[in-house]
Amino acid sequence: MKVRNSLRSMKKKPGAQVVRRRGRTFVINKQNPRFKARQG
Repeated sequence: MKVRNSLRSMKKKPGAQVVRRRGRTFVINKQNPRFKARQG
């Protein structure tokens, strides 16, 4: 999982979902789990 200061590039991947948990923003991707990211 990458920690990034911009999730914009991650949002465009097919299957990406932007989720907010515990004050942090996560991108989770069931189709391609390589593209997981956290912000904050």
